[in-house]
Amino acid sequence: MIWLSSPHFSGQEHEYINPILTANAQQSVSQNITDFEHEMANFMGVKACAMLSSGTAALHLALILLGVEQDDVVLCSSFTFSASANPIIYQHATPIFVDSEAQTWNICPELLEKAIKKSIKSGKKPKAIVVVHLYGMPAKLKQLLKISQHYGIPIIEDAAESLGSTYENQHLGTFGTLGIVSFNVNKIITTTGGGALVSNDENLIEKAKKLASQAREPTPHYQHTQIGYNYRMSNILAGIGRTQLKNIDERVSQRRQIFETYKTQLSDCQNITFLNEPNNAFFSNRWLSTIVLQDHIFREELRLDLLKNNIETRPLWKPMHLQPVFQNHPKETNGTSEKLFETGLCLPSSSFLTAMDLEKVTLCIRNFCR
Repeated sequence: MIWLSSPHFSGQEHEYINPILTANAQQSVSQNITDFEHEMANFMGVKACAMLSSGTAALHLALILLGVEQDDVVLCSSFTFSASANPIIYQHATPIFVDSEAQTWNICPELLEKAIKKSIKSGKKPKAIVVVHLYGMPAKLKQLLKISQHYGIPIIEDAAESLGSTYENQHLGTFGTLGIVSFNVNKIITTTGGGALVSNDENLIEKAKKLASQAREPTPHYQHTQIGYNYRMSNILAGIGRTQLKNIDERVSQRRQIFETYKTQLSDCQNITFLNEPNNAFFSNRWLSTIVLQDHIFREELRLDLLKNNIETRPLWKPMHLQPVFQNHPKETNGTSEKLFETGLCLPSSSFLTAMDLEKVTLCIRNFCR
């Protein structure tokens, strides 16, 4: 089977793990975690980082730190995975789902401003905006930041899929008040499970670390003055992440080359289009290479044909405003994400794919299109 996005281990991950196992000294917080936080902050160009159990945990803490509570309103990209929206519900707040624009597939600035105005008019100024950088492609940050500043609504960047991507040479996840990263097993680098919260506000990150450690007070005994969470990353996973981070530039290069191969090899397939970077300001890590086909039937027939040939593909994200669990929540839509969901497909993008793997995938697609 040629999988969609498998973890890519270098074989050197034991470097920071063996000392822990040898010393028999696994701790909840120790040197690997601290070092991984410093190394990640340096890589992304931010002042502070908290290593956590998942990207979802990072987003949950970000909402808490921004004061999102019961009956508050949070604006959220609709075209995304449910983990971008679920933490809003954890806080008993109301998500307003905002559709995409066609150039980057990310949250549409015009619809976002429309949703903000509607919400303010109804007496509910949104507490936060969750901006997702889908499949590694930067959102239109220049416009989004302008809207955020104009209305005084902080942005949380969901950069779960976009570690290594940049906008105007600045890493995604570093533009908003807070940014989140995922190290899930299918991401561009992995700790097999985990995430990070990053910010230039060191005070917010310190608060996040406390909340993630069951909100324990600095006393000799266990004392708690607020509700906390078991959200800290383990020392062993942090050790894996430290080794993985050393290879991030190579992994981005490999995934970008996979995308270019697909684009070149399928250039004469008239039924296929690709998501391109709008201009030089946008740099995508190409976490997943994606294509758009002529209609839903064609997409499904191709997906099933590839599966018969042991090639895993997956439809693009089903928008949140179409999910049964969110069907009664407010939304601002324009049909873009629905069309992409119906006609889009993610192709195998593991960074270790061989030339033979790519040849098989492209040949199967070309034969099907004929």
